[in-house]
Amino acid sequence: MEALRLLPRSAQDFGSAGYWERFFRERGERAFEWYGEWEELRGPLERYLRRRDSILVVGCGNSEMSEQLYDDGYQSIVNVDISERAIKQMGERSAALRPTMTYLVMDVLQMDFPDGCFQVVLDKGTLDALLTDSEEPTVARAERMFDEISRVLQFGGRYLCVSLAQMHVLKTTVEYFSKEGWMVRIHQASGKQATGSEGKFALPVFVYVMTKMKPVPGSTSRILELCAENHDKPVRFSSLDHLIEAVKERQQYALLRSQLNKNPGAGDVSLDLCSKDGGRARYTLHVVHCPTVKVSRDNRFAIFIVPQGRETEWLFGTEEGRKQLAASAGFRRLVTVALHWDQHYESMDAIQAELSGKVMELAPLGLPAQQKVPFLSVGGDIGIRTIQHRDTSSLSGEYVIQDVKGEDGRYFRHLIFLSNRNVVQSEARLSSEASCKGTKKLKKKKKAASSDPVKPTEGSTSLSIDKSYLCCAHHRAMVAGLCLLKDPERLPEVPIRVLVIGLGGGSLPLFIHDYFSQCTVEVVEIDPAILEVATHWFSFLADDRLKVYIADGLVHVSNLVAEAPSSYDAIMVDVDSKDAAVGMSCPPPAFVEKPFLQEVRALLKMEGVFILNLVCRDTQLRDTVLATLKEAFPLLYARRIEGEVNEILFCQQQSQQKLPPAELQSSARVLEKALRQPGCIWDSTYVVADMLESVQLV
Repeated sequence: MEALRLLPRSAQDFGSAGYWERFFRERGERAFEWYGEWEELRGPLERYLRRRDSILVVGCGNSEMSEQLYDDGYQSIVNVDISERAIKQMGERSAALRPTMTYLVMDVLQMDFPDGCFQVVLDKGTLDALLTDSEEPTVARAERMFDEISRVLQFGGRYLCVSLAQMHVLKTTVEYFSKEGWMVRIHQASGKQATGSEGKFALPVFVYVMTKMKPVPGSTSRILELCAENHDKPVRFSSLDHLIEAVKERQQYALLRSQLNKNPGAGDVSLDLCSKDGGRARYTLHVVHCPTVKVSRDNRFAIFIVPQGRETEWLFGTEEGRKQLAASAGFRRLVTVALHWDQHYESMDAIQAELSGKVMELAPLGLPAQQKVPFLSVGGDIGIRTIQHRDTSSLSGEYVIQDVKGEDGRYFRHLIFLSNRNVVQSEARLSSEASCKGTKKLKKKKKAASSDPVKPTEGSTSLSIDKSYLCCAHHRAMVAGLCLLKDPERLPEVPIRVLVIGLGGGSLPLFIHDYFSQCTVEVVEIDPAILEVATHWFSFLADDRLKVYIADGLVHVSNLVAEAPSSYDAIMVDVDSKDAAVGMSCPPPAFVEKPFLQEVRALLKMEGVFILNLVCRDTQLRDTVLATLKEAFPLLYARRIEGEVNEILFCQQQSQQKLPPAELQSSARVLEKALRQPGCIWDSTYVVADMLESVQLV
């Protein structure tokens, strides 16, 4: 109840003398310690304090910090506070014991001291109490305080500020002093949560060390540094944003540890660890708790290094997959570590050395300090990732093309949008040129001259795109859905017309083009940069039967309805959404709303099929989508992709064509037999009927 009475009505009250008078009157003489006592903060502070320094403590309150400093040999200390009651209490308490200690009633926004009379200004919590938000009047008050601190400090003097480093406080403070040419260094007080009179803070405590330097005419360089632990060497950052990101990482790490300690069985929790030099994310950690594992002495905790390029796989890239990984590995708590595409890693040993100290802080409480914790991986190595290309699209943002080594030793090419780095937008398998020469001997086949071969890290064999292989299970299912058309045994040799909305790397339209030899495929892609990527990096090549239109899919379909109604045998939609807040990452909502679905229906032949890739984690939204689809297409099949969120929906207009799943599989086997033409290599892992095995009528 006392804590509730002492809280201010608003954050602005922290700057009011009246509030602090009431605070110290109701609290009495018991010390109130913001962010810890001298012994807890000694590590970073004493590096910047000398016994002979003249020290000004601003906003001293009734903290015992000054008394502890005095008793430790720092005896030239002046304390100021806005509260007369606090100054009176503290002055009376130290009068006999600390004769050279001074306590003065003074506002830090307007101090009476002459210029340059102190070597150190010490602030424990005063800035945090004053700078309660980022509103202009509040920031102006803080900058008045900074002006006064700057005025009373000598050149070479230090402003030592103990703070929780809330983002607006950190940004305002560092911006002010770095622009003034001061040296800025941030220390994390300790790896533990800081304590105080009222308990523990969830966030770690930081010490800002701002050193007043003589201005250098014309100089624009800024010194921005971070010491993550008491004895770490400082790491220098090139920008304020990088420094702030590094501090934020330390805060997130502390919150994660707090969450794990309070609730050891918490669900999948994660954070990024940044590189020391650039502030970019270097590792992504996921902490997985597996209650089904029976605890023994040696299976309480382990670290799993995800091989490079495989962090998007279901086993490593989803919460369900990571739980399965922990269970199969037999550990109660497992930390998975994903390696980022723009970072260099020398070896498993180097990664282990870099991570061991930090990741061990995530171990379960009670784990013996000397217990050896295993580092696990697939095959014992860190995998191979080669960045082939990176660029930025005005529509899709920054993207990378990377080649990675898969579990079976084969290489794969990925297109990844960095706005959603956990999802592979497009994937293709790479094969040696020798094995690719006879892959397909289809009629009128042309080689994409613009496709660059890849030279992988291991060996010197050139690789090229294997067009016979569909990496994505949802693409395999979409092709299988063509068996819903009439006479599947004749499909490869009869003229059909297919519209594909969404190009990606182009593997889906390419496969249809190559294996349905009389088919005409039209692709609509909104982003011209993606067509360039597909052509240059995924061996996509348009011809008379494969055409690409750079257009908005919604607008293109509307135009086609007016020009060519009832002219398509199949329409496929595989388009990602840029709006992550919707709860549906594929497709954008407009593609599953009534106006678009009615236009799709008008474009299809009566016996045609509409095939949609749906990725929706929101159960209620999914149900709404299915209900809307059923209104436009009475016959609706759904096929969930095992181990993925993807769900393929097959929609038709005529409910009398309804086939039970067993007959669908039979039609799929007929289609596969027809596609396996002499002289055409077929990927043996692609069993068309299997893609419809668990299909359900909706």
